[in-house]
Amino acid sequence: MSSEASITEDSTTIPQARDEVMISATGLGKCYQIYPKPSYRLLQALVGRHKKLYSEFWALRGVDLEVRRGETLGIIGRNGSGKSTLLQLIAGTLTPTDGSVRTHGRVAALLELGSGFNPDFTGRENIQFNATILGLTPGEIAERMDRILEFADIGVFIDQPVKSYSSGMVMRVAFSVMAHVDADVLIIDEALAVGDAFFTQKCMRFLRDFKERGTLLFVSHDSSAVKGLCDRAIWLESGAMRASGSAKEVVDLYLEAYLADKSGIATDPAPPAEVRHKDKRQAQRDVRQPLMDRSLLRNDIQVLPFDPDARGIGEQKATVVDAQLLDDSGRRLAQVMGGETVVLEVVALVNADFENPIVGFYLRDRLGQLLFGDNTYLSYTGHDWWVPAGREIRARFRFQMPRLSGGDYHFTIGIANGTQEDHLIQHWVHEALHIRSEGQGVPVGIIGLPMLEITLEQIDE
Repeated sequence: MSSEASITEDSTTIPQARDEVMISATGLGKCYQIYPKPSYRLLQALVGRHKKLYSEFWALRGVDLEVRRGETLGIIGRNGSGKSTLLQLIAGTLTPTDGSVRTHGRVAALLELGSGFNPDFTGRENIQFNATILGLTPGEIAERMDRILEFADIGVFIDQPVKSYSSGMVMRVAFSVMAHVDADVLIIDEALAVGDAFFTQKCMRFLRDFKERGTLLFVSHDSSAVKGLCDRAIWLESGAMRASGSAKEVVDLYLEAYLADKSGIATDPAPPAEVRHKDKRQAQRDVRQPLMDRSLLRNDIQVLPFDPDARGIGEQKATVVDAQLLDDSGRRLAQVMGGETVVLEVVALVNADFENPIVGFYLRDRLGQLLFGDNTYLSYTGHDWWVPAGREIRARFRFQMPRLSGGDYHFTIGIANGTQEDHLIQHWVHEALHIRSEGQGVPVGIIGLPMLEITLEQIDE
């Protein structure tokens, strides 16, 4: 171990300043010694520094990190990228080889599922044991036990040995303890992936509430969860930090790299000249504007023109050259009202002979959360298409525009070829079409679906 490596924990009472640094890491690294045979470990102890019988594997190296009170940091990366190692170093369950890490306040971690649980103890006994480790007194544990059990909600199994639990039950108990120890910092490593949908929603509600008062480190392969929950994100690759920034930006970069690697292409290619210089068609004033102006609870949604220079990735045998919202008469809309029927039209230019095209879209909010989307595959499955170079193809999706809360939204648009399960991305534009909702008629939830019929009647006996 490096003489400079250190880990420091400060659990003293701290002021509740939101700009206070809760986690600080400098040059943080973890190296493992890999021996070709187990017996070489003993030999290494005998020969000391005179000969190295092992190879070094750096699971993490050179990570600088600072997380403040009230921040939620997402950590993304492929398996083996160093995410769990970083969390274990911060939680104090691993000692760094290089650099230093410092935490303030009480840290509660939910790392490998069931870690810290004795399989022969009952759930109740494990709650008492883990809560004690996290700093609660016997009196505090007894006072909070009913709330912990209610949150876990596993019934009579709480007094059965943990070795008889399913993975979901273990996660329920572990998360419930962590949620009731008054932690200043929560560390969660992919644990929510094994829970049922209802308990996962309960956990997410708790985490969103915790964000208002504490610091959260969150590892997940669910990109929508990272975008929706986290303020910032870092992307780890091969033990090093590849990107750091807003959750939306980092997740988009990570997904672009994944798609590019899967397709064997380079990211962020320059669009062909004919796409870059294609003229924009100017948006027209919506013909129904007078009616919308008279509405008291209207949800006005402004539609901005398609940007042909929007950043995209893909092989580019076909490229998206236009996207617009139309009414049923085919007129381009500069403004639409939530609940109205619209047509999303996507036009793509075929740059090389092209077969079996698939055009699709997502609608995402400003945090990058996926609201809904669809593609053309199922509508044309079984029909072999061959499109020669130089031709354009057009896809249209007709739907009722949901009512949207105030804010900015983007249509992500892509074109691929192949099948639903096996396809190559040709052009993927993250923010192809930008819309802005005034949000006067605020929906219940993220979006409000148009109601086809609402009735209220008295039932006669």
